[in-house]
Amino acid sequence: MDTIRLTVAQATVKFLAAQYSERDGVRQKLFAGCFGIFGHGNVAGLGQALLQAELEEPDALRYVLGRNEQAMVHTAVAYARTQDRLRTWAVSSSVGPGATNMVTGAALATINRLPVLLLPADTFADRSASPLLQELELPSAGDVTVNDCFRPVSKYFDRVWRPEQLPAALLSAMRVLTDPVETGAVTVCFPQDVQAQAHDWPVELFAERTWHVARPLPERSAVARAAEIIRSARRPLVVAGGGVHYSGAVEALTAFCEATGIPVGQSQAGKGTLAWDHPQCLGAIGSTGTTAANAVAAEADVVVGIGTRYSDFTTASRTAFQAPDVRFVNVNVAPIDAVKHSGVSVVADARETLEALTAALEGHAVDASYVEHYRALDAEWAATVDAAYHPATPNGGADGLLTQNEVLGMVNDLSDPRDVVVCAAGSMPGDLHKLWQTRDPKGYHVEYGYSCMGYEVAGGLGVALGSPDRDVFVMVGDGSYLMMATELVTAVQEGLKVIVVLVQNHGFASIGSLSESLGSQRFGTSYRYRSPSGRLDGSHLPVDLAANAESLGVPVRRVRTAEEFAAAVQAAKADSVASVVHVETDPLIGAPDSRSWWDVPVSETSTLASTQSARATYDAHKARQRPFLAPAEKH
Repeated sequence: MDTIRLTVAQATVKFLAAQYSERDGVRQKLFAGCFGIFGHGNVAGLGQALLQAELEEPDALRYVLGRNEQAMVHTAVAYARTQDRLRTWAVSSSVGPGATNMVTGAALATINRLPVLLLPADTFADRSASPLLQELELPSAGDVTVNDCFRPVSKYFDRVWRPEQLPAALLSAMRVLTDPVETGAVTVCFPQDVQAQAHDWPVELFAERTWHVARPLPERSAVARAAEIIRSARRPLVVAGGGVHYSGAVEALTAFCEATGIPVGQSQAGKGTLAWDHPQCLGAIGSTGTTAANAVAAEADVVVGIGTRYSDFTTASRTAFQAPDVRFVNVNVAPIDAVKHSGVSVVADARETLEALTAALEGHAVDASYVEHYRALDAEWAATVDAAYHPATPNGGADGLLTQNEVLGMVNDLSDPRDVVVCAAGSMPGDLHKLWQTRDPKGYHVEYGYSCMGYEVAGGLGVALGSPDRDVFVMVGDGSYLMMATELVTAVQEGLKVIVVLVQNHGFASIGSLSESLGSQRFGTSYRYRSPSGRLDGSHLPVDLAANAESLGVPVRRVRTAEEFAAAVQAAKADSVASVVHVETDPLIGAPDSRSWWDVPVSETSTLASTQSARATYDAHKARQRPFLAPAEKH
C-alpha cells in the first residue's frame, strides 16, 4: 500500500481540498476554503498546514483570516445558504475561548440546518504537561474539555485522540455535511499535540471524493393521499419554507401554484420562493406576516407545508390556523418536520414532490371566487406597504427623523432586483419579512432560526463570497452592530463589497417595542445615561457608530433626510468597496401591524397597571392556541 507521511493537520487540509459535492449531475468543491484565527492551540498545527498548502498548492484550500471566531462561523453559514447547502467552509480556532466562541455559531448552523465544519483545537492527548493553559479540570472526568459543549449543538461531534482515528472522523463529518436531512454544524476537535503528530497515510485517503446529495423520491401512496386532501379543500394554502430554496424547487412551486391557483405564504427562510408580485404570492406569514397571508391562513381548511419546520413565528405560536377542521399536508425531507401538526407526511425532496403533486392534481384548481378573495386581500396589503414606504410627509419621525419603514422602502426601491438584503436580529427582520418586496429567489437572506445579534456583518461577507455578482445590503441596528462589527476589517482585507445600512435608534428597538406590548414599559432597552434618580433614563449616550465604522477602514456616509439617504445608497452602489450608510431613525414608529401574535409569557401577577393590561391581552390570545393533535386521516 502506497503511503505519504504527513502530520494530522496536513492530512486534514489535504483531505478537505479533495472533497466535492454533486447534485443533479452538477459537481462542485465542497469547501471554498478555511477561516481561521490562530492561537497556541492551532498555529503550529492547522496553521502550519494551511501555510504549507498555500505555498505548495495555492488552489487547494483558501485561507481567510477572521476577527472573531463566532463571526467566522456566521460567514461560513451564510455562504452555505447562498450555495443551497452544496458548499461551505471549514473554520479553525485555537483552544479555550477561541473554541468556545464558536459555540453560538454552531447552534445557529444546526438550528437553521446549514452545513459548516468546525475544527477547534483541544488540550493535549498525551496529558504530558497537564494542566495546560485554558484546560478545564473536572474532578469527576479526565477526558472532558471545554469543547464538549459543542456536543448538543453539533449534528456530528468527534475528537481525534490518535492519528489512526482521523480517516473515520473526516469521512463521518463529510457524510453529515452533505446529508440534506442531518446537516448542520459538524465539530471535529484536534488536540494540540495530535495536530503536529506525523503518520503514514494511505494515498487513497486523499483521492478526490464526490458526495452525492440525494433527492429522496416521494412514495406514490403518500402523494395520492396528499393529492386527495388537497382536492377536497375549498380554501387551501401553501406555507413555503427554506426547503423549497435548498432543493431548488422554486420553479416547481411556481408551476404547482399556477396550475392549481393555491396561494402561498412564506416563512422567513421561504421568502423569495415566489416573487412578491406573483399572483399566488401572499408574502410573509405568521407573527411577522402580511395581513393577507394571515387572513387566508385563519380560514384555510388545508395547509400544505413545503420545506418548513413550522416555527412559532410561522404559525403565530399556533394561532394562525383557525378553521375548525383544518388539515395539514407536510412535505419535508426531514421526518422530524414532516410529522408536525399531525399532518399527512410526505418525507421526500420538495422539488420531486411538487412535480408529482402537480401531475396528480392535473385539471384541478381552486374556485375563482377564492382567487378573487385572496388577491383582493393581497392588494390591500400592497397599498399598506406603499403607504409605509412612501408616506405623504417624508422624514415623518420625531425631530424630522426618517422612520425605519422609509429606510427599508428606499433600499428596496434603490437596490437592483438581484441584490441581496441581509439581516438577523432586532426589529428589522420582522419588518423586512412583512414589507420587503423580494424580486429574486436569492434576494432575501434573513437568519431567523436563531435570530443571532451580530450575524449581520459577518453573514453579509458570506453572501458576498457566495454571490460576487450581486450587491449585498446589510441592514443592521445599533444594538446588533455593537455586538459584532469587527468583520468590516475582514471585508476590507478581502476586498469584499458589502453596503452596510447602519440604523441608529439608541437602543434595542425591537425588544423595546416587545417590552412595551408586554407591560414592561421599554425597561432596559434604551442606551441612556444613568440619571440622578438612579435609573437609566437620562439623555442618550454620545456613541458615534459612524466614527467607529470609519476606524475599521470603511468609508462612511452620514445622512439624515430621505434625499441624503437616497444619494448615499446610490453612491455606495457605485463604489467597488465595502461602505457604511449611517442614518438615525425614530424607534417609536413601527411597521404596519400583522394582526397576529407571538407567544411571550406575561407576568401572571403584578402591581403595574401596564403589566396587568398586557396579561389580559395575553390570556385572550392564549385561548386561541391550538395543539393540532387530531389524527391526520380518518379511517
